[in-house]
Amino acid sequence: MTQAPMQLFDRRTLAARRARRQLDALFLHQMARGEAEDRLSLVNRTFTSPAVVCPFPEVWNGFQPEAKIVADEDVLELAEGAHDVVIHAMCLHWANDPVGQLVQCRRALKEDGLLLVILLGGQTLHELRTALAEAETVVLGGLSPRIAPMGEIRDLGGLLQRAGFALPVADLIPVTAEYRDLPHLVHDLRGMGETNALAQRLKRPVPRALFQLADHIYREHFATSDGRLPATFELVCLTGWSPSDSQQKPLRPGSAQMRLADALKVPETKLKP
Repeated sequence: MTQAPMQLFDRRTLAARRARRQLDALFLHQMARGEAEDRLSLVNRTFTSPAVVCPFPEVWNGFQPEAKIVADEDVLELAEGAHDVVIHAMCLHWANDPVGQLVQCRRALKEDGLLLVILLGGQTLHELRTALAEAETVVLGGLSPRIAPMGEIRDLGGLLQRAGFALPVADLIPVTAEYRDLPHLVHDLRGMGETNALAQRLKRPVPRALFQLADHIYREHFATSDGRLPATFELVCLTGWSPSDSQQKPLRPGSAQMRLADALKVPETKLKP
């Protein structure tokens, strides 16, 4: 009998974490919405059938009256070929099958439809990772899964190609928030529904000394001049288009009609063998 693949994330726990969200902590989701609105306004096209995949629908209230709001589930409630733009907002970093999520979005797009993905990238909470790793090594004598691994931008861009999108583009927006101390940061992460939901996480109580030492290490390595703790959040934006014959295609190698030297108006240099 074939075994199901190991799941990186415990989706039931994630849903419970998200259910305790606090609206005043969802600033990253509000930023993601603003970024989506700005980027769509720069596209020379009117979108009439948008869909938004997101964990917190209240953030997207009033986005566009005709937008379909879709829950972040393993199987997305998206009809095939129904949308001219799909926004996948702040949840791909929690997907057990990110390529599968993108494939579902591609199938939901009409020909030459736009996908816009906003998710957390690899440098997110790197300060917290460092502090917890050092503290856990001292207090517990080893490391355990505490912060979800997040993709680097070069790898995330490749997901679009694997999912069959054309003209893929990836870029990032670094965001830094400042906190009084480690409990203040953890409070915000809980309010975002972004605390530990790894399937292999430790499920026993953690000694208070671990977080006390982590706060000290965090402050020692990263504190600002006025004693605040900076926390990095990296928003990665991915865009791709569902394939269409009308889209521009790269030229075949050797098919150029002009030499590069002529195009640049510079003398051609012959290389010695």
